[in-house]
Amino acid sequence: MAKDVIVWGVLGAAKINDKVVVPMHNAPKCRVKGIASRDPRKAREAAAKYGLAVAYDSYEALLADPEIDAIYIPLPNHLHVEWTIKCVEAGKHVLCEKPIGLNAEQSERLIAARNKTGRYVQEAFMVRTHPQWLKVRELIDEGVLGELRAISGGFSYYNTDPRNIRNQNDIGGGGLLDIGCYPITTSRFVTRREPCRVVAMLERDPAFGVDRLGSVLMDFEGVQANFFYSTQIHPYQRMQFHGTTGRIEVEIPFNAPNDRPTRLLISERNSAGVDTERWLELPVCDQYGVAATVFAEAILSGGQQAIPLEDARANMQVIDAVFRSAQTGAWVTVSEE
Repeated sequence: MAKDVIVWGVLGAAKINDKVVVPMHNAPKCRVKGIASRDPRKAREAAAKYGLAVAYDSYEALLADPEIDAIYIPLPNHLHVEWTIKCVEAGKHVLCEKPIGLNAEQSERLIAARNKTGRYVQEAFMVRTHPQWLKVRELIDEGVLGELRAISGGFSYYNTDPRNIRNQNDIGGGGLLDIGCYPITTSRFVTRREPCRVVAMLERDPAFGVDRLGSVLMDFEGVQANFFYSTQIHPYQRMQFHGTTGRIEVEIPFNAPNDRPTRLLISERNSAGVDTERWLELPVCDQYGVAATVFAEAILSGGQQAIPLEDARANMQVIDAVFRSAQTGAWVTVSEE
C-alpha cells in the first residue's frame, strides 16, 4: 500500500518549535513522532509539551529511527548545513529553518548532498507557501497593478539580549540572515526574477558585532526594490508593490497570524477612472502547517518542491552581495554562478 503520511522528527528544542511543531503534527499528510535534544531532560519536556510520543536523547538517535521520514531543523544558523547533510546521509528528507546556510557556497554543499542521496531538502521560508503570497503573485500576474515598477518594505523588532543567538556573531547572528532575508525572498518570488545588482548600507552593534540595521536597494532591471530591516528598533513589518495603475500592501507579510484572516490592501483605478481602495481577506490558516503539508506532498508524490535548493542558493547569492556592497558602499553584481 502506498504511503500517505510523512512521519517527522524535530532536531533540537528551539523556541521556534512553539510555533511549528503542533501545526506540523496536525497538518494533512503529516505526523510528528518525536523531538531530539542533546539534553535528554529538554527532549522529555518538549515531547510532553507538544504531546509527542518519543523524546530522543541525542540527535543521532533521531537519525537512526527507521520510522522517521523527514526532519525539521530549527538549530542555530551555523549548524544548519552540518546537520542537514547528516540527515540526508541517514536517508531523511529535511525542512531546515532559514537561512539554509551562512552563504551561497554552503548551499552548494547542500545541493551536492541532495544530488548524491536523492533526498528532498528545503529551506523553511513558510511565507513562500502562504496563500496571501500566492495571491499577491497571482494578482500581479493578472495585471491588477498595471506594470509593476517598485517594491518597498520593512521588517524590524527590538532585541538586545546578549544571550540570544541573533546577537551572537560567531554563530550566524545578525539581522540580514534573520529578517532581512524575507523582503529579498518575497521580492524574488513575486517578480519571478533575480536582481542583477544591489547596493546596501549596514550598521553593526558595537558590542555584539552583528548587523543591527540595514537599508538595501535591489535592481530587478525594470523593477526597483528597497527595504530596511533592524533588530533594534520598534517592531514593524510591511511590504508594498507599486505599479502603473495600482498598489498592493501586505498587512502582515511575514509573521502571518493563525487565528484570523490575513489581508491585502488593493489600491487601483476603476473603469471610470476613479481611484479606489479595498481590503481582500484570505482565509485563516497556519503557515507552518501549510508549509509542512506542501513539503510532505512533494515527497509522497515525488513531485517538484515549492522551494528547491536552487532557489535557496539564489537567495543566498543576493545576501552575499548585500554584505559585499555594505563593505564598500558601491553597487555589487549578484553572482549567477
